[in-house]
Amino acid sequence: MQKFDYQPPALPWLDIRYKDRDIIVINKPAGLLSNPGRAEDTHDCALTRLQQLYPETLLVHRLDCATSGIMVFARSKKAESNLKTQFQERRNDKLYIAEVAGIVKDDEGTVDLPLAADKQNPPLQKVDEEGRKAVTHYRVLARREQSTLLALQPETGRTHQLRVHMLALGHPILGDDFYGDEQVQKARPRLCLHAASLIFNHPWSGKEMHFVSMAGF
Repeated sequence: MQKFDYQPPALPWLDIRYKDRDIIVINKPAGLLSNPGRAEDTHDCALTRLQQLYPETLLVHRLDCATSGIMVFARSKKAESNLKTQFQERRNDKLYIAEVAGIVKDDEGTVDLPLAADKQNPPLQKVDEEGRKAVTHYRVLARREQSTLLALQPETGRTHQLRVHMLALGHPILGDDFYGDEQVQKARPRLCLHAASLIFNHPWSGKEMHFVSMAGF
């Protein structure tokens, strides 16, 4: 595993896709933290960038630093509580696009493997029968010469779930410098994982909201 060297992208500084009095939706670039870490040099993140413009912004959910795509933020405690409840009760719908190593044989399938923190190698996670339930559905979008493009739909939201489940499937995500071997890490300049679609109910009106962002790989 490579040492974490945080150099967040400056362009785009913020890709805001939607905002109203209750929520803000952005398309987070790869390489930008969702929220600050413990180290001082991790203060620059999606949350703090938004708070510079909208100080009331609150974090609802996270994407890994290396993962790009759609995120929703709240602009009030009431909206935050509503949205977090939707995420916790799995009343939202998330779809990711990933490019994985090798050719996935089955057109679709499910990975149902519990996950837990790898205490010997933080912040990594691992498959552990004593861990928390984690379920990921996958569907082949395209088979390339030495890789496969997949649509991934997680039922649960465990840390690094998609990355560990694809590794367990035998097809690690290309560019993954946490779980991939040297060949996988060097295959792409970034982690090929993108939060392409997010559906949730608006915290005030209850209207279904659907946001989409195309993957760049």
